Amino acid sequence: MRATSSLRWKIAATTTAVCCAVAAVLGILVHNVVSRQIAGEVRKDVHRELEHALTHYEYGTAHGDLNSAVDPPALPPQLRALVARGRTGSMVGEHQGKPVMWAAGPADGRALAVWVPYESTRSRLRDLDTAILACSALAAGTVALAGLFLANRISRRLATTAAVARRISAGDLDARVGFPSEDTRDGRRHHDEVRDVAVALDSMARSLQSRLEAEKRFTADVAHELRTPLTGSLAAASLLPEGRPKEMINDRLRALHLLTEDLLEISRLDSGVERADLERLELGPAVRRIVAASGLAAEVTVVRDAVVLTDRRRLDRILANLLANAHQHGRPPVEVTVDGPEVAVRDHGPGYPPELIERGPQRFRTGDPGRGRGHGLGLTIVAGQAAVLKIGLSFARAPDGGALTKLTLPPFPGS
Repeated sequence: MRATSSLRWKIAATTTAVCCAVAAVLGILVHNVVSRQIAGEVRKDVHRELEHALTHYEYGTAHGDLNSAVDPPALPPQLRALVARGRTGSMVGEHQGKPVMWAAGPADGRALAVWVPYESTRSRLRDLDTAILACSALAAGTVALAGLFLANRISRRLATTAAVARRISAGDLDARVGFPSEDTRDGRRHHDEVRDVAVALDSMARSLQSRLEAEKRFTADVAHELRTPLTGSLAAASLLPEGRPKEMINDRLRALHLLTEDLLEISRLDSGVERADLERLELGPAVRRIVAASGLAAEVTVVRDAVVLTDRRRLDRILANLLANAHQHGRPPVEVTVDGPEVAVRDHGPGYPPELIERGPQRFRTGDPGRGRGHGLGLTIVAGQAAVLKIGLSFARAPDGGALTKLTLPPFPGS
């Protein structure tokens, strides 16, 4: 959720920033245009007053206008210098502490000036700036809310797609995003990149699921087809005369028989029909018994015993496969440690390959050749049985070398 929230706020912040920038630019443009228009109207009025005053001055008549004077002390120096060059002009200044619009022109080598009040014009410009700021703030807030709404909608859909992708990665191949493949609102097609990603993910999941189901069916079919002729071959081999050829044939047939049984077990685990027969079990003594029954050398250490809820037969299968894997692919000594509801099995060989640690065991793949030869079925069965028993399972390399497998069993309620 942190990533999608970040995306949501980034989109909203970007939208708001762009809106504020556009509002600022438009506000400046509107302010400049309107202020020039308003000031231009006042400037025209003061120039008309100046022409009127210059006419009366030329004819020596009294015009009775109190807002005109020759060389008034408050006349801005810029206008006084302009008049000295024989030109007329206007600008905003002050007269008796109040803002006015000045206009001045030459009259017998002196400056004849008129002025009109400018305070009301400044008030109009301030009101204009206030209105521009208010409209800009309202527009920015509206766009920010709209951007947040749209960003939140996009982030929710992306979060849904990401959650489905994680479920698929975790093994739930039935997970789907479920967005429609086409958006045809109002009878028209709408292009939606988020929907395209979701549709592509669903398509990938369906393709992956169909391929894995085909692989599972093939595994189950091969195992079932091999079982009948293999049973007949074992019976026929028992009729052979005693000797080295018979031993070699029986040895290979037993190996093929174990492989077939492993394939059948994996096919049952894949089908999801396996159900655990849970019971209360003292873990320390149970592990000692399983190790002893396996006939494989291993050092058992019980740091702290625990009572767990599990299936004794399936736990036996898991630990027996881990011990067999440690002896076949690793090096002694093999150590089994019970610490509460956690069981750790480790050897001192080359350790698990990085691919197995990252992706988990896969059938018919043994990873690093340094760990010996095999079919990769033992650890696949371990993972499948652990899933049935809801046992936490992790594969790692021990700090001082060797393969390390940890099992975390569910504790017995009330223990």
